[in-house]
Parts: sequence; structure tokens; C-alpha cells
Amino acid sequence: MGLKWTDSREIGEALYDARPETDPTTVRFTDMHQWVCELDEFDDEPTASNEKILEAILLVWLDEYQ
Repeated sequence: MGLKWTDSREIGEALYDARPETDPTTVRFTDMHQWVCELDEFDDEPTASNEKILEAILLVWLDEYQ
């Protein structure tokens, strides 16, 4: 069972693991959306995300980055 958009904590951690040198505050939502969809563990409908979901993922990624 792969990652779904509702797994914001796990996705944020996976993005940090995949891109530890990337400052999340500089990332556009369009880029982050693409990177989430490219994660090997990701298994959800790409169009099922929204701004609220992406913000939640970004906050987790930012927490991991700091």
C-alpha cells in the first residue's frame, strides 16, 4: 500500500529524504506536486491534491528541514 495525499506526514518526510538540501520555503507548489507524484512510494491520483493538502505536506517538510 503506497502513499496517498492524506499521508502528509509521510510524504513530507519522504520529500525531505529525497531532497535534503532543498529549502522548502523556496519550492513552488507546482514543483512540489510533481516531486510528490514522482516518489516511488506514491500511489494516488495526481489530480486529487489541493492547496490545503500541499500546505500540510510543506509544513512537515519544513519541520524536517529545520
